[in-house]
Amino acid sequence: MSSGLNSARVGPRWFHLWPLLLLIVLALAGGIGLWHNWPQIMLKSIIWQRDVNQRMSGLLQAVAVNPVRAGASLLLFSFIYGVLHALGPGHGKIVITTWLATHPSRLKSSIILTLAASLLQGLVAIALVTIVLSVLQLPARSLHLSSFWLEKGSYALVGVLGLLLCGRAVKKLRALLRRPVFTAFTPHHHHHAHCGCSHQHIPSPEQQAGEDWRARLMIVVSMGMRPCSGAIMVLLFSKVIGVFSWGMISALAMAAGTSITISSLALLVHSFRTLAVKISGKKAPVLWQQIGWATLALAGGAILIAAALIMWLSAQPVTRGLRPF
Repeated sequence: MSSGLNSARVGPRWFHLWPLLLLIVLALAGGIGLWHNWPQIMLKSIIWQRDVNQRMSGLLQAVAVNPVRAGASLLLFSFIYGVLHALGPGHGKIVITTWLATHPSRLKSSIILTLAASLLQGLVAIALVTIVLSVLQLPARSLHLSSFWLEKGSYALVGVLGLLLCGRAVKKLRALLRRPVFTAFTPHHHHHAHCGCSHQHIPSPEQQAGEDWRARLMIVVSMGMRPCSGAIMVLLFSKVIGVFSWGMISALAMAAGTSITISSLALLVHSFRTLAVKISGKKAPVLWQQIGWATLALAGGAILIAAALIMWLSAQPVTRGLRPF
């Protein structure tokens, strides 16, 4: 038959796997570099945290003496602390950037994710200090290990999220690689995201929302259930000197500052991903687009699993506290 389609030609499957191989190499290189530099990163973060804690303690003492004059300074410093603290190493940045870079999402929903996670982090810190010190009336040293187990739980949830994303990506890749490859008779028809050919090149945000609500919930909980160490310190010290209400307000100000930084990061990642989608839609064949995005999702899940393992192994308990066993 001279009209219609040429005979089906099934291309070599391994040729379409080049995005997977490339991302595996990049992921391994990045993982090795992170593994070697992680202790130095954490050490510098601890030193900076200690200096800031001393400054925060001084402001809390000033609030106890004159809350009207020192209160505004405390809240401003807490907000700035939240903004700068979010720039440092942390699993929240890894989770949100990996998700946004590897999965289609609307900008509004992305910002909502970051705001919800930041608010939850502040509320968890307040709830933890209230339960441990006021409700259970445990000694202050029990607070640290209680926070440690929440931290470990958040890391475990990050790993579960990574496994979920990897499972979805592998299922998608298997379906794509089993699909026959046809060569159209007309060489001048080019597919792109808005070509009107009735073909779906990548899943829309609306379609993703139906199945990704569980993943989004896991993102918010995994980011928010680990209380900020600075917020714990402020709440603990404010409880001791009798200005716990100011400590709670300070913790929420930190959460607001954190949300500003994380939301800005989410906006940046979302913009780069949107640009990448437009470029790939014009330059790459449809099958390569689909395999490339599925491979990217697989790499994102692998990154989350690796990050969860590294942070789980590096987290160390301090003393006795609330534990699951």
